[in-house]
Amino acid sequence: MNDPDARAREVEAQLTDDERFALLVGVMGAGEMWPVRDERIPPGVPMSAGYVPGVPRLGVPALLMSDAGLGVTNPGYRPGDTATALPAGLALAAGFDPSLARAAGEVIGREARSRGFNVQLAGAMNLARDPRNGRNFEYVSEDPLLTATIAAESVEGIQQQRVISTVKHYSLNCNETNRHFLDAVIDPDAHRESDLLAFEIAIERARPGAVMTAYNKVNGTYAAANDVLINRVLKGAWGYRGWVMSDWGATPSWECALGGLDQECGAQIDALLWQSETFGEPLRAAHAEGRLTGERLSDMVRRILRSVFAVGIDRADAAPAPDLAAHNEIALRIARQGIVLLTNRGLLPLAPHSTARIAVIGGHAHVGVAAGYGSSAVVPPGGYAAVIPIGGSGLEAGLRKLHLLPSSPLDELRKQFPGAQIEFDPGINPAEAVLAARRADVAIVFAVRAEGEGFDIPDLTLPWGQDALISAVAGANPNTVVVLETGNPVSMPWLDSVRAVVQAWYPGQAGGRAIAEILAGHINPSGRLPVTFPVDLGQTPRPELPGLGAAWGEPSTIDYAEGSDVGYRWFAATGAAPLFAFGHGLSYSDFEYRDLEVTGGDTVAASFSVVNIGDRAGADVPQLYLTAAPGGECLRLLGFERVELEPGATRRVTIEADPRLLARYDGSVGSWRIAAGDHRVAVSASAVTPRLAATVELAGRTFGR
Repeated sequence: MNDPDARAREVEAQLTDDERFALLVGVMGAGEMWPVRDERIPPGVPMSAGYVPGVPRLGVPALLMSDAGLGVTNPGYRPGDTATALPAGLALAAGFDPSLARAAGEVIGREARSRGFNVQLAGAMNLARDPRNGRNFEYVSEDPLLTATIAAESVEGIQQQRVISTVKHYSLNCNETNRHFLDAVIDPDAHRESDLLAFEIAIERARPGAVMTAYNKVNGTYAAANDVLINRVLKGAWGYRGWVMSDWGATPSWECALGGLDQECGAQIDALLWQSETFGEPLRAAHAEGRLTGERLSDMVRRILRSVFAVGIDRADAAPAPDLAAHNEIALRIARQGIVLLTNRGLLPLAPHSTARIAVIGGHAHVGVAAGYGSSAVVPPGGYAAVIPIGGSGLEAGLRKLHLLPSSPLDELRKQFPGAQIEFDPGINPAEAVLAARRADVAIVFAVRAEGEGFDIPDLTLPWGQDALISAVAGANPNTVVVLETGNPVSMPWLDSVRAVVQAWYPGQAGGRAIAEILAGHINPSGRLPVTFPVDLGQTPRPELPGLGAAWGEPSTIDYAEGSDVGYRWFAATGAAPLFAFGHGLSYSDFEYRDLEVTGGDTVAASFSVVNIGDRAGADVPQLYLTAAPGGECLRLLGFERVELEPGATRRVTIEADPRLLARYDGSVGSWRIAAGDHRVAVSASAVTPRLAATVELAGRTFGR
């Protein structure tokens, strides 16, 4: 039987109620965060984030769930187990390369399946609404289209390996501060045009087996119990046929089942937070008393079974050991394409055969590269180079660490510059670093920031005195390069005094090599910013983050008054000039756009030529924006394409816009509306640098739900 819906109905009809209820509860395996082995997990099952028993007599496999989207994680679950540690989600997005996102998903899916896992808690795609959010590094971007495109391809790559992927966290899990007790308030129509549009497009394209809800409330109701978000939008308007699971510890009551939640996950954390495993005995009691109907119970189970059969995890035989060398090459490609050259005043690339004296300073560059902490953390082959505990308060304090992956930028720079005299200074004392900088022809300062789950950063400065370090080094050496390993934008009080700034994000297990290759010019930088870098927090919608610094467990409310004007749209609406714009990124080559042709009607289609006018091969990312509609000026990304070109080469690019990107959502009629009349579009190198512009007439129309 090839019809997953029909098979799900047939199998569900044969289940006992005990089997039905068992499918609705996921329990955590024993690990560092939860060291007690749960008696519901049979012996021999590999420990991971979640376990749900199967029904062997009917061919239903147990669900073995692992985090996350940057590799198969192992936060203390399986001693000695390692996996390919991919770069941050922002680094993947900075490549603007959907095919590479699919390759990343394939790496994750293959490695998950080889370990016996069949559900990957990947697909993290919350919009980056706040540059202080501790988990932004896991996510994709501030833009709905870029987010949906990259997330969908990654999910497709995972599910092609017969491993179910989620998309998460549905919705507005845009800050970590007291996330269990946060109410995210937003205009529903603006929500549909921004965060929900990203989910809508990704779900359409990739058909993920599960959607994971957020910790927070949305407009007063917990995401896991939110009838509007789950029943009316996700399952109703979008027709989603998979299942909806909670995040770990995000199921406050059994009534979440009435709001659309199909499965409680991390039941032990729910028992700790809410004093009950809410889909355990309370759900059974509600069913016995008629408060949970048999029809709803069957629907919950059928949705899980449908995804099992649609993705084919019931047909997934034992997977061979993955090719880790090939997977390392994927990690290296992502790092190379995701590194963004923010500014370059004629210093980079450094001559690879140089005999110059180079001072490498700070950032643990002699050890490795930084990675984010939390449930997405991946132990790389050979283990971490170092783990530095940071700590704090709250449920996730034990996860807060600076992880260093064993890809030493210092070692890789010595390989790239074999004739150079390279000296390392740890950067712990600016006065000491200045001595090394003065002895050098070039100073390369590495700066890191530990960011991750459970904590927001208080501001955009670099911790541990690194801003002062950079300023001191730049004052001592006019040829200073700064390499940033962070999961968010940083403020740059020293920007005017350095010659170049490289944003490396958390670059994964091959990140040190990628950084060195770009500094040496072996690789031409091509990354573009997936998020806007503000000058300071005063340019953002919330200069002061509500609840920041509050005691754990204290409720707070964030009013997303900016609505759908997220990131670069907010800057366009307010007229503020960012430090570095969305889509910005420099190359060692130059590109021109020519011969724009635009057609209208029901949507916008634009065709133009991209020409490499430089003297070396490189990649460009032309972006098509809507800049004005009949209602006035606006700014929306309509499409993009990554273009690889040899010197002097030309390629014709055609982009057709998804009509929803040209429309506004009208909740009063439950439809999208495109205003009739003239629309202005621009082909741009970033959100603030239009190169070609045209006006096109669109027919007004109403469509969708």
